Amino acid sequence: MKFNLLHVCTLLSVALVGSHAVTPEVYWKSVLPNSPMPKSIKDLLYTEWNDEKSTVVGVGKGGVGVHTGKPGKRTDVGVGKGGVGVHTGKPGKRTDVGIGKGGVNVHTGHKGKPVYVGVHKGPNPFNYIYAASENQLKDNPNVALFFLENDLHQGKEMNLHFTKNNEKSTFLPRKIADSITFSSKNLPQIYQEFSVEPDSVEAEIMKKTLTECENAGIEGEEKYCATSLESMVDFSTTKLGKNVKAISTEVNAKESTPLQKYKITVAKKLAANKAVVCHKENYAYAVFYCHKTVSTQAYAVSMTGADGTKVNAVVVCHTDTAKWNPKHLAFQVLKVKPGTVPICHFLPEDHVVWVPY
Repeated sequence: MKFNLLHVCTLLSVALVGSHAVTPEVYWKSVLPNSPMPKSIKDLLYTEWNDEKSTVVGVGKGGVGVHTGKPGKRTDVGVGKGGVGVHTGKPGKRTDVGIGKGGVNVHTGHKGKPVYVGVHKGPNPFNYIYAASENQLKDNPNVALFFLENDLHQGKEMNLHFTKNNEKSTFLPRKIADSITFSSKNLPQIYQEFSVEPDSVEAEIMKKTLTECENAGIEGEEKYCATSLESMVDFSTTKLGKNVKAISTEVNAKESTPLQKYKITVAKKLAANKAVVCHKENYAYAVFYCHKTVSTQAYAVSMTGADGTKVNAVVVCHTDTAKWNPKHLAFQVLKVKPGTVPICHFLPEDHVVWVPY
């Protein structure tokens, strides 16, 4: 990747890591000392950027080199096709920050493909201003399982497919993220900075994310696209206060689990009837589409799969859907009308729900 001069100077002018810098993890602990960081968030942090020793940031051919002060330690941040490559200085070690797959597959019981939450064409199922696309209605491969709140009880069985995202785009420190343009008006520059071909699938996905972030939300919804962990923390605490906790779905398995039947063992309603829900977007680095409504109920749901896999899932139920697009997929799948019944869905592992306590 070729940085333009202004971009390089911006990178050099900030402390990427070091004794005087506040890393994303340190910022979390300072703002939310009583709220553990979910594993889904920890997995999106660069551990090299949390080193307490001094750091030298230099620009070499192919990217930015970050020296952490440890003998033999160097983190090279370069950009190749499909994402950002981070070389940690260890033989054979490379972390790729790119647009990958992963999420929750849900078998709905009818013929056809399982339901999938991941990188696909079509409207974001968690953005309720959009109507379902023809592909979503025909093949049903793109969206999370929508179901009614009265199905959320102990003993209920559902066919689910939890998949792991092995190509996770990670968080950039806020100062770095803020130095990179994030606007559909500057798509050519963004493509150039991340070595993305304008006619590629990656380009289409990045354009879609930017468009969804810039479009207005539904009436009564407060939305924000967080391009760093710090900005996500700030948005959530501004809307809910600092007595909040972040929760996410966790599957007790290292690899993707097979499509199988899961039985709900516990479905616990969380106290608050308001929440901020942050959905992981598909982009070259971690971006979350966050939205806050007062008509949201979150549940912590424990399930056991047929093969013994344990899942602690997060379910979000929307109790007022009157302002949703009447052609949204949820209404067409469940055969209900806007504003009539609460509609619920599971969240993938890399999405986060913030609730007051």
